[in-house]
Amino acid sequence: MFHVSKLKKCMADEPLAIPLDEIQVDDKLHFIEEPVEIMDREVKRLKQSRIPIVKVRWNSRRGPEFTWEREDQMQKKYPHLFPISTPEAEITS
Repeated sequence: MFHVSKLKKCMADEPLAIPLDEIQVDDKLHFIEEPVEIMDREVKRLKQSRIPIVKVRWNSRRGPEFTWEREDQMQKKYPHLFPISTPEAEITS
């Protein structure tokens, strides 16, 4: 137990403040982690199959976070991260 007179005023540390427009929460006020961009691509080779995977950068409470995910699953769930490729673009590159 302590007396109220022992409390000290807390001054906010400005660099630690997070702008509210960068934080996304759902209706139950849980932080929403979403992918920000595709960083890299690889093909994972198994015995008889090849699985395309992508390195994804997520917005996270803990700062930048990266994971490897299956490309087909990410494309279904987050199509905005994948540029629409046309046959002409593939030929010229």
